[in-house]
Amino acid sequence: MHMKSGPAGALAAAFAVAGAHIGPAATWLPGVRGALAPVLDGRGDPGRVALTFDDGPDPGTTPHFLRALDELSVRATFFVLGSRLAEHPRLGMRMAADGHELAVHGWRHDRPWWPRPRRDVGDLARTAWLITEVCGDRPLWYRPPYGILTGGRWNAARSTGLRPVLWTSWGRDWTAAATPDSVRAEVNRTLRGGATVLLHDSDVTSAEGSWRAALGALPRIVADCRVRGLSVGRLRDHGLPRR
Repeated sequence: MHMKSGPAGALAAAFAVAGAHIGPAATWLPGVRGALAPVLDGRGDPGRVALTFDDGPDPGTTPHFLRALDELSVRATFFVLGSRLAEHPRLGMRMAADGHELAVHGWRHDRPWWPRPRRDVGDLARTAWLITEVCGDRPLWYRPPYGILTGGRWNAARSTGLRPVLWTSWGRDWTAAATPDSVRAEVNRTLRGGATVLLHDSDVTSAEGSWRAALGALPRIVADCRVRGLSVGRLRDHGLPRR
């Protein structure tokens, strides 16, 4: 076999690197990951629903979710941003003390279109270390911002000992048009036993005030699950492989 050289070879190599980096991001599509990677889809115990929140901790919004979850007797998994947890460690401690699970959402909420393997590993390792320091438990899970799981982020999660998990159902609660009714309807559209539900406890990367739609929908989503005989809780208890 003859290796290509010159400009054509360099172009082929560049395409290969880009493909390896961006190709896995196709798992953002529910049909792709549902068919090829049910664990990545967050499908666990068929008698349960895992409730997850992204983008906190946020002192202006997260405490509202903590109070609502306490009233519902539900414990959830919060995928936190390391930069936010570094600013609000006491809130992270409260979340853990209330029985909630903290997981890794990255250091910042950025888009990963260019390969940056060393930075990816560093960001995940730094966030995982901070969660461990603040909460006392090493995190198990990783969900990339925007759900875009590139090849570099796959490798970073593996090297950090984290299991990538996206979601089975979401509420589209990040838009300016979201309402409690629309969030509930969107979740219920795909909700089934074993699902992992994605909501947001902060609007730092979403439309301003959109968190109120998720908060308003939360009691009704939990009630819908319980009517179906499904318990609601953390990813940690959802029966997913951890490595």
